[in-house]
Amino acid sequence: MKEDIKVKGQLLSYLAWPLLLSLFLIFANLAVGMASSLAAGVMALFTICYIGIAVWIYFYSRRRILGGLVQFASEYSMIQKQLMEDMALPYALADGDGRIVWMNQAFQEVLEQEKGSKKNLANLFAEVTKKELAADDKPMFVHTSYGEHKFRLELHPIYVSGFEEDEIKAAAGRQKLLAVYLFDETEILRYHQQITDDKMVAGLIYLDNYEEALESVEEVRRSLLTALIDRKINKYIGSMDGVVKKMEKDKYFFTIKQKYMKQIQEERFSVLEEVKGVNIGNEMAVTLSIGIGLNGDSYSQNYNYARTAIDMALGRGGDQAVVKDGTKIQYYGGKSQQLEKATRVKARVKAHALRELIETKDRLLIMGHKLSDIDSLGAAIGIYRIATALNKKSHIIINEVTTSVQPMMNRFVDNPDYPDDLFLTDSQAAELVDSNTMLVVVDVNRPSITEAPELLKMVKTIVVLDHHRQSSEIIGNAELSYVEPYASSTCEMVAEVLQYIADGIKIKSAEADAMYAGIVIDTNNFTNQTGVRTFEAAAYLRRNGADVTRVRKLFRDDMVDYRAKAATIASAEIYRETFSIGVCPSDGLQSPTIVCAQAANELLEIKGIKASVVFTEYHNVIYISARSIDEVNVQVMMEKLGGGGHRTIAGAQLQDTTVEAAKSRVKDVIDEMLKKGDIS
Repeated sequence: MKEDIKVKGQLLSYLAWPLLLSLFLIFANLAVGMASSLAAGVMALFTICYIGIAVWIYFYSRRRILGGLVQFASEYSMIQKQLMEDMALPYALADGDGRIVWMNQAFQEVLEQEKGSKKNLANLFAEVTKKELAADDKPMFVHTSYGEHKFRLELHPIYVSGFEEDEIKAAAGRQKLLAVYLFDETEILRYHQQITDDKMVAGLIYLDNYEEALESVEEVRRSLLTALIDRKINKYIGSMDGVVKKMEKDKYFFTIKQKYMKQIQEERFSVLEEVKGVNIGNEMAVTLSIGIGLNGDSYSQNYNYARTAIDMALGRGGDQAVVKDGTKIQYYGGKSQQLEKATRVKARVKAHALRELIETKDRLLIMGHKLSDIDSLGAAIGIYRIATALNKKSHIIINEVTTSVQPMMNRFVDNPDYPDDLFLTDSQAAELVDSNTMLVVVDVNRPSITEAPELLKMVKTIVVLDHHRQSSEIIGNAELSYVEPYASSTCEMVAEVLQYIADGIKIKSAEADAMYAGIVIDTNNFTNQTGVRTFEAAAYLRRNGADVTRVRKLFRDDMVDYRAKAATIASAEIYRETFSIGVCPSDGLQSPTIVCAQAANELLEIKGIKASVVFTEYHNVIYISARSIDEVNVQVMMEKLGGGGHRTIAGAQLQDTTVEAAKSRVKDVIDEMLKKGDIS
């Protein structure tokens, strides 16, 4: 190929300017000749000399100028190359496949190898993938590490073209190279981690059953029990260079550095078990609830996070730790059964607060969860009776009536004692919403599974009554929230509220039957989650006309349902020796989810079974019902699948999956909980 250097651009213009000026002088000479021939002759001599010099510069000096330029370019290129070689920033060139074709001294020092070594970026840095190497236009960067150093690796695509004049050939002959820059982030990340480790973490510790535990020990030894608990807590926080301050007799505030969080989370808050081990003759073990807040924008926000976390720990039954890290919430513990409070002070306070809210409104809308069960319906009927006694219009929202509630609903539909618009759909209820409307949510505290989630945004005054443990998804804009995980059912809670909200409220027999049925179904005939107050609520309903025989007749099974339940039990498998897992057939069943839950209850009757899990498919959704007696917290199990519920009664719904896939996921959750010690 011809290697001649071509002159073009600004250099060519610079050399051609003297010749162009020669034309100007020739025209000037002609103009002078028209005035004076003598002057024109003299000027012609100077013009000829100028043209000669211009031609000499263009044809002779050009080679000398170009030679000087070539020498300068050569020296500049060598200086530039040396600067690139000695540049402190690690820099390299790689081809389109990631193979390094050149690297400077700093890059070689990073790789600790000889200059001639050829390596591939993908082999040297695991974070560099084909996606980064294939980037055509825009630079890419990844965070990576090599040896003991951490880097931000930047890739800038560049293209090298040939010297051909033909632009099409030049474009076709382009070769892609990658300019590789390494920015050492080791020290920056170390300082960033140090700042993160030194952040303040705010925490609250509450004793769940302080009064009850003290009452179970001799009076002279009560101070010793308190001292031992204080010592355990102070020693635990002190081991992490933390500060703990006792705010009340059963409440503590503490603060530690964030670097200790990983340690206590890996230990799964060992202080929970240590305090339960304190025994000086007390019949009842003391349990703790811990709330921790971290990574807030300020100390006060961390404290508010801790307040939210401790409320969630208490709302979920206590004996557990809740960590709120910004929007992320983690749960630890929760193995113990929460003890029922003997006092009804809280029920009376909530009843009075509920009455004050109702009296400020003209209309009540009452709703439970999707696919309402009898506890949801019974609690809604109880709230309807309260509203009616206070001369307020009220409606119950039910979209889909299941076979479990149909027999009880039939007692209210077309009954002259009740209005025709007692039961409404969500769309009908939405039309009634105004500034004087109040929404009461019963038997659910998760907005996504309520009967009409859109109403939660439309109504400003919201009240929540529920007995399920709270999860990270809660109804946050409630004016009044009464959530008691120790209660057997929401009907039990409403029955207590009925006794305190106003004097002389008369409950009709149908209403008493509905609420009594809710207690019976949720406790599985008074065998699950039953306390003294459960029987007191049942006795109150019996005094107001609830009939045990009538309720039993209403909820007898159809033959199809009974056979499906029997088929579920017959096909159940035993997993890990203590878990029964079954699949309920849904063909021919009007409410397979109800039969699924009943089958899960039946499987608990098998000796040696700690928990039962039953699956059924309904409307292309896999419904899971989980039950336990006392050793397994099935709520934690179902939360890992996006569900929730109560400690002994919980469930979940899985979409876009199969029964076999859902069963596999549940087995993985059981294995994980066994490995972490969440199941005793």
